Amino acid sequence: MKKNIAFGLLLMALGNAVFSQPVTIPIVSQDQAIVLQTDKYQRLNTIYFGKALRNEEEYASISQQFHFNDDNAGFYSNVYTPAGTWNLSEPAIQVTHGDGNKSLELHYVSHETKIIDPNISITRILLKDPNYPFFVTLNYEVWKKENVISQWTEIKHMEKKPVMLEKYASANYYFTDKDFYLTSFQGVYAKEMQPAETKLLQGMRSIDSKLGTRAMLLQSPNFILSFGKTASENDGRVILGQLAWSGNFKLDFEVDSYHNLRFIAGINPYESAYQLQPNQIFRTPEIIFAISDHGTGEASRNLQTWARNYRVLDGKGERLTLLNNWESTYFDFDEHKLTSLFKGAKDLGVDMFLLDDGWFGNKHPRDGDTAGLGDWQENVKKLPHGIGYLIKEAKKEGIKFGIWIEPEMVNPKSELYEKHLDWVIRQPLRPETYFRNQLVLDLSNPTVQDFVFGIVDSLFIKNPELAFIKWDCNAVIYNAYSAYLNKMGLPQTHLYVDYVHGLYKVLSRIREKYPKVPMMLCSGGGGRGDYELLKYFTELWPSDDTDPIERVFIQWDYSYFFPSVVMDNHVTNWGKESLKFKVDVASMGKLGFDIVTSRLTANDMLFAKQAVNNYQSFKDIVWHGDMYRLVNPYVNDFSSLMYVNADKSKAILFNYLINYRQEMGTNERPIILNGLSPTKKYSVKEINLYPGTTSTIPSDKIYTGEFLMKLGINADINLGRTSVVLEIEEVIPKGL
Repeated sequence: MKKNIAFGLLLMALGNAVFSQPVTIPIVSQDQAIVLQTDKYQRLNTIYFGKALRNEEEYASISQQFHFNDDNAGFYSNVYTPAGTWNLSEPAIQVTHGDGNKSLELHYVSHETKIIDPNISITRILLKDPNYPFFVTLNYEVWKKENVISQWTEIKHMEKKPVMLEKYASANYYFTDKDFYLTSFQGVYAKEMQPAETKLLQGMRSIDSKLGTRAMLLQSPNFILSFGKTASENDGRVILGQLAWSGNFKLDFEVDSYHNLRFIAGINPYESAYQLQPNQIFRTPEIIFAISDHGTGEASRNLQTWARNYRVLDGKGERLTLLNNWESTYFDFDEHKLTSLFKGAKDLGVDMFLLDDGWFGNKHPRDGDTAGLGDWQENVKKLPHGIGYLIKEAKKEGIKFGIWIEPEMVNPKSELYEKHLDWVIRQPLRPETYFRNQLVLDLSNPTVQDFVFGIVDSLFIKNPELAFIKWDCNAVIYNAYSAYLNKMGLPQTHLYVDYVHGLYKVLSRIREKYPKVPMMLCSGGGGRGDYELLKYFTELWPSDDTDPIERVFIQWDYSYFFPSVVMDNHVTNWGKESLKFKVDVASMGKLGFDIVTSRLTANDMLFAKQAVNNYQSFKDIVWHGDMYRLVNPYVNDFSSLMYVNADKSKAILFNYLINYRQEMGTNERPIILNGLSPTKKYSVKEINLYPGTTSTIPSDKIYTGEFLMKLGINADINLGRTSVVLEIEEVIPKGL
């Protein structure tokens, strides 16, 4: 639906223009609709959030079916609720005008919808304060087929003096369904993405972060909202979403006096008031969500498909399997020790060797995590011939070479700290507080941005065959203070926002010059994971906890929001499970190893090589296929999860015994599969068998997809078979 732009400009000039009829704005995907409508005051409200109607003309009649207005309770459905005037509920936006006035009113002016292609549209809605030249543009991008919507807000003014933005949410939604259930994801180090579901009652439930550099740790910007009942995998109305922002965030869920739900999401206003100059545009981060009336399974598959096709860097491309030295050597290595590991990578059949922390620093050698961070020159004692020598030696073994960096951080024991104290985020009158013995560099400062970009640029200039970057970010921001902002006369409350914007500027420069080099997003484990950063990174590290039992749960929870192609999963020494169990769990994503191959038994090495070879045959299904969560480990003794390719001709089914508290015989019941074609016929074959063992699954039986999806198949999981991987392939009759 398009509005005449000239008409819109006229209305902007009039400010208090009166519309004879309400303006109705449907924002519609294939199955879902958000419907907005003006009231008699020209305020824009949400009148519907639900299933799409075939007849769009009927959207205008929706508001007549609801009677929530009364003078006592108020009606809280405003699409971007302002502060300081008629509204007494939690605002989406709060400002102080240049003249000191703290009131704001927003009236509808105009809107337009632009069709990008048959699947993508963007609707832009202009709102204006009737008494101030203050404008808000609401933006809704819709991916029709995936039922995915992204919203962000652009704020601009033409006042004579700067306006202070006290709060500036990305979105403000209103749901009239009754009974809402929120699944949020809390965590601590090595226990990230721990789900907690609760029924939302009257009042406010907030999820937020004040860590500065790391959105995810104690709280996560990811959420599941279900309607009418608790979240279910295959039925019920759900929204899966996240705020795509890499710093402080806040998600407010408020059940009002009518038992309706107001949801406001955006940058955390904590210490983040932002001074907006005349004619500048402040753009908020996106909130991105998938909607489904068929449970979290369909919603997550749609979100994963959207991510691969439209957001993740090289989301439909390949990934490098690797051998990492971290748990093999930690900081204790030299050239000889590293090059001796290269042969193990080649023997395993992986693509690359990744050199982790500890390769840099001379005056303050990086022999532990207390020194050297910030001094990005090769340590001449450990690496007398430099990174280039290691790249050449790796190439001789037929593998690529990647490297770890943590360019946003600094140790106080470093030349960088000694020379550029003004680049460090620290309160000059307070004792320094360290997180993992380090501090954060001030990326609000353009000079620091140049320095961080230069770290990456220099590595590639000197080593053009460098194949991979692991980008870590361990510290949070304590004692938030920017010497640069003070020097520029800017408010210190800009720091949390401008830090993140500075990070994005650096990453944009890196990608302009090095568009295709794969980079892993790491942050003391899973401290970062959002779809703004994944514009620049090919993958993320979910957690430092690589215990395979715990990884079954962690990877399960990440799968609601992220496709497996972005999940880096390593086989390590963590956990008591067998090497087979560890490899099978790590194969549900981008496979990597953090082991000393020379210490493996002959059978373990033989199994690992065969498993990597098998992985090469099915990795594309895991990375780019549709994922189905079949058996939930939170409520069962085992877990099952499968991936199906696009034409439903092949699938991979992973099964893990995760509860050993009672001795378990063979699993009594079959596992009901999903995602296959009911009319096709399939064979089922067990792969990743450990040397010397045989499968108990008959490989000569043929099943219809209908049988497998209605009756299922028993994977024969027990204490002797704690990990079972089944390959399901379509059987093509001979002659066809």
